[in-house]
Amino acid sequence: MDTLIGPVGSVVVVFVRKVPTASGATAVQIAERVGDRDSVIEHVGSARTPAELVALLEVARARMHPGQGELELTLPAGPVGRGVITGKRCALLWQVLTGGYRELGFHAVGDDAFEQMVLARIVEPTSKADSLRVLEEIGVEHASLRTMFRSLKRCQARGYRDTLAAACYEHASTAGDLSLVLYDVTTFYFEAEDEDDLRKVGYSKERRVDPQVLVGLLVDRNGFPLQVGCFEGNKAEKVTIIPIVTAFAARHSIEGMVVVADAGMLSAANLRELDEAGLRFIVGSRVTKAPIDLASHFRWHGDAFTDGQVIDTLTPRRGRNTDNDPALRAEPVWEPGEHDGSWRAVWAYSAKRAARDSRTLTLQENRAKAVVAGEKAARTPRFVKTSNGARTLDEASLARARRLEGLKGYVTNIPVEVMPAGEVIGSYHDLWQVEASFRMSKSDLRARPIFHHTKDAIEAHLTIVFAALAISRRLQDQTGMSIKKVVRALRPIQQITLTIGGHPHTAADPLTDAARDILTATGHDGATH
Repeated sequence: MDTLIGPVGSVVVVFVRKVPTASGATAVQIAERVGDRDSVIEHVGSARTPAELVALLEVARARMHPGQGELELTLPAGPVGRGVITGKRCALLWQVLTGGYRELGFHAVGDDAFEQMVLARIVEPTSKADSLRVLEEIGVEHASLRTMFRSLKRCQARGYRDTLAAACYEHASTAGDLSLVLYDVTTFYFEAEDEDDLRKVGYSKERRVDPQVLVGLLVDRNGFPLQVGCFEGNKAEKVTIIPIVTAFAARHSIEGMVVVADAGMLSAANLRELDEAGLRFIVGSRVTKAPIDLASHFRWHGDAFTDGQVIDTLTPRRGRNTDNDPALRAEPVWEPGEHDGSWRAVWAYSAKRAARDSRTLTLQENRAKAVVAGEKAARTPRFVKTSNGARTLDEASLARARRLEGLKGYVTNIPVEVMPAGEVIGSYHDLWQVEASFRMSKSDLRARPIFHHTKDAIEAHLTIVFAALAISRRLQDQTGMSIKKVVRALRPIQQITLTIGGHPHTAADPLTDAARDILTATGHDGATH
């Protein structure tokens, strides 16, 4: 605020004021007060964000105090110009994202348009065309849509996914633990009616009837992605693991790696091929195998188990168990050279799991009874058998299932002296990391539905999602925050460029505590915006 003496001795006060507008913005003005009357000398501009307001206030003060802070005594009559916002940029958000991209070595791809599509998906998952809007909103100069579509074609032709996978391996091998990897499969569906060679109607985890593809994901024990593969939508899950895992091990010359997968991957052929490839495995067993594997226990102890009980025994590689003699009380300890017809099997009993299994079986029993009674029309559910057109409750199957409540089995080719039973169980339970990565790709990165039609475009889309997932997992590990929260914390903090009278002025939103924590965790605490 400046006080001047007017031409007739009156006191003139010149000051900067903020005035709310009808549109919800805040107008910044240079005004003068003569006596008890205020009048506007200059309307500097209107602000809609804190950063814009800071910029306009700085400009207004500079106009009042040009040079050494002296105010011109001859003030212009009426407005002399308006401030124009010429740029908005989410500089800190972009620094963090591009920093993650380069930290993982993804810049080796050498394609700016591809990088922009990957990072735009992290900011706001949308279509490739709409990603231009996202980039514009955060103030990033971007390639044209045509260039981006050309990048999608280059993605397959130039093997971008292999380059990214190599970079992911390099990162995981130095920052993580590759002694154990986790594998799982999910389905990505399409907004389309017709099938083709890749998009097939098959078993859907979301119980959809749309054409789909199977996506297999290999991650380290912390959930960081290492390899992704795409398969026909009607392919059985169990046949997907061998191509991905063996190719990964061969490409990086890995020996002694442990592969963990759920019971969907359990097949005699899979376990044999993993073993022949020199890979160790831990695979979930099906509870129906328990009576064979635990024949000795059931003979000598019936179906009595204690909470937390673990039984280390054998499971046949195929058919019946010839290495386990039920006449003996003691369960045999698996030895690779001695039990060449069996794998090692670890079974654990949990009272909590038993209670959960009991509730599930009761619901299934009630559903079966309702169908048998004709009270509920449905496809034949579990525990219903049909004979001569008549439906009855399968009490024998229900009794067998009740007997196995609370049991969970694990099949492995790792000897007990190398990995005790508790570690086998704990390693298997790390599979939630794969599920977490799938959830991130499906929700935070919105990898589905897929709108592409050609195989190359679908593969390119999955490559973009794979890269975005890797960066997201890395930022999540660094910050302890979900990628959604990281974006939500940094996106509102903008750098504003305001031009008045041909001169640019900049200002930025103040840092929040969350933003400051993110910048520190990612090594950008000295970043400016």
